[in-house]
Amino acid sequence: MNLSKLLILASAMSVSATAFAAGAHSDGHGMGSGEPGKASEASRTITVEMYDNYYEPETIEVKAGETVRFVVENKGNLVHEFNIGTPSMHEAHQEEMMMMVEHGVIQGGKLNRDMMEMDMGNGHSMKHDDPNSVLLEPGESQEIVWTFTGKGNIEFACNVPGHYQAGMYGEVNFK
Repeated sequence: MNLSKLLILASAMSVSATAFAAGAHSDGHGMGSGEPGKASEASRTITVEMYDNYYEPETIEVKAGETVRFVVENKGNLVHEFNIGTPSMHEAHQEEMMMMVEHGVIQGGKLNRDMMEMDMGNGHSMKHDDPNSVLLEPGESQEIVWTFTGKGNIEFACNVPGHYQAGMYGEVNFK
């Protein structure tokens, strides 16, 4: 690689690292939607299936203060995310997810997990390990245990670029 290409790459990585390290969330990852729960306190389990650009179920009803265990399964052909948060948090998180695509972490139906470990500076990486979210390849499943506070407008969404805009989000309604 010649010197000019190296400088361009280093500059791009520096700008992206600075943006990623600064964080895009005004209300934090999942803040305002609840908090991580304990599996032993879950009142029920909800299975959420992710297909290419929709969820089943599309709406979830919870009680304020309820702890729910989610079993999330990717039944689609693409990488998908299940993320619990406010609409503004999802909008900000989409910028971070775009960087994951730009850096080759998300590659259609595959995740480059080695790239997720890459040091972006200031101790930040592209790990996707927030307690309110899972990012899954086709055929994978994972669990989230979440306690809902009952405040605000809460939804679950896939913030992989273009998926939210295609309708891959659902409502969390409080009973």
